[in-house]
Amino acid sequence: MALGTLALSQLRFASAQQPLPLKHAGKPTQPSITTADLMTRLYIFADDSMMGRSAGTPGGMKGTAYIEREVRRIGLVPAGDNGTSFQAIPLYTRSFDPASNLTVNGKPLVGGTDYFALHNGGTPRSLNGAKVIFAGNAADPSTLIPAPQAAGKVVLVSGLSTGMGNRYPQALGFIAIVPAQQVPLYQRFSASTSTTMRGEGDTASTQIALAIPEASAQAFLGVPLVNARPGTIGATLGGDVLWKIADAPARNVVAILPGSDPKLRNQYVAIGAHNDHVGIRRAGAVDHDSLRAFNREAEKIFVARTGHLPSVPGSGLTPDERASIKVNTDSIRRGRQARMDSIYNGADDDGSGSMAVLEIAENFAAMRVKPKRSLLFVWHTGEELGLFGAEYFTDHPTVPRDSIVAQLNVDMIGRGDTGDIPGGNPGYLQLIGSRRLSTELGDIVESVNTSGRHGFTFDYQFDADGHPENYYCRSDHYEYARYGIPVVFMSTGDHVDYHQLTDEPQYISYPHLARVTSFLGDVAAHVANLNHRVVVDKPKPDPKGSCRQ
Repeated sequence: MALGTLALSQLRFASAQQPLPLKHAGKPTQPSITTADLMTRLYIFADDSMMGRSAGTPGGMKGTAYIEREVRRIGLVPAGDNGTSFQAIPLYTRSFDPASNLTVNGKPLVGGTDYFALHNGGTPRSLNGAKVIFAGNAADPSTLIPAPQAAGKVVLVSGLSTGMGNRYPQALGFIAIVPAQQVPLYQRFSASTSTTMRGEGDTASTQIALAIPEASAQAFLGVPLVNARPGTIGATLGGDVLWKIADAPARNVVAILPGSDPKLRNQYVAIGAHNDHVGIRRAGAVDHDSLRAFNREAEKIFVARTGHLPSVPGSGLTPDERASIKVNTDSIRRGRQARMDSIYNGADDDGSGSMAVLEIAENFAAMRVKPKRSLLFVWHTGEELGLFGAEYFTDHPTVPRDSIVAQLNVDMIGRGDTGDIPGGNPGYLQLIGSRRLSTELGDIVESVNTSGRHGFTFDYQFDADGHPENYYCRSDHYEYARYGIPVVFMSTGDHVDYHQLTDEPQYISYPHLARVTSFLGDVAAHVANLNHRVVVDKPKPDPKGSCRQ
């Protein structure tokens, strides 16, 4: 499992490799961890045929079907539902129903024009017969009416309106007035379909949330907005806002490599990645090469100014800077045929992690002597939607939860070189959470890096308490950590193709990916062969509480 399993010829080839192809048909994989294997797997898993692998869609089902076929071929033991390697996740979609019949003082309203319904869970409280009350300006809490005054009414506010549910728990719903320039944004959101997971609160009565353009405010208030005072009683609402609900099949893939020690094989080292990505661009195709050229130039400008990557590729520029880059990308379009693209293939996010876990599984399965503890491989779905697959698995584990001694999570481990991230290099690796519950686990990771001669330089900056990126709370490992299971999160970091149509297999650094894969396997083997459980010496969080980094 050490780096020595990588052929020297592959590393020499990779150091001088030419630009990678758009398509690649590799040879069958082998038990060793190789760059060729990872390339073969990723070109399959992050292909357009997988339709972006969004959870709850046919693409998500295709991606998990590929993983399950490989798991079966490798010979792992199914650990999902009913003797299979699949664990079904109860996702569903929710969208605005045009048959909604909301009225104001008996006058019918048109959804998507007169008002915008905002997605929420549960069963919305009926608005039929409810009075509207103007509560004030949400941006100035001193203007807001007291909570008892809003009971049984629909609260209408101007200004930023987050947190109204906590302030007015007895209100039937909320209406926010949005300025004209934000109307297109709310129109798109209201017309979109949200995907979420069924939970214990789904049958609970919840407050409905609407947004209305400024032009509609007088109809709801009965007076012009400028004349409204906090406490003004407005129109009477009739009818209701209706929703279309549909199941959205999604699944984790769960499998076990049984341990070799009869006394320890009922304990598990969990190794995971997320199998989903973000699907297909709703607004249609754009030119791949122009988009990437723009984002790369934008990143250079942003990094030169700030020293770090933008949170969203292509963001953070002045109008003049954006205009100058547009001139350059326009010249690209004139010089070549457009490469139109609408599928988010997620090669790095998290095709790299998912295929690394498969590669490790095949490597371990071929070993003559298996690790003492069992290895629990989980490819989670729904990470991009809110860690749904990992949340569901840890709430409904297919092995006893307290038998999981540690969880090793990998997400985006295929980049990290000089051109990807400030400070990047072939030995760059971010570590997050490795000592948050167990000092010993963090020490093991450092020791394996040294003793196995992996040669990584660890970047711990994103593990700092209160870091604004909040990575500790944003990937699947946290769903294990909330139950007191020690975790390690490995990543080679963000880059210009993060959540872009350009996150393609051709831009992956396969030598870097192979190094991380080999290292991950060695860490897993070390933990699995310990003569004791990893010691938890830090406070355990509340599993139902909010994550705080």
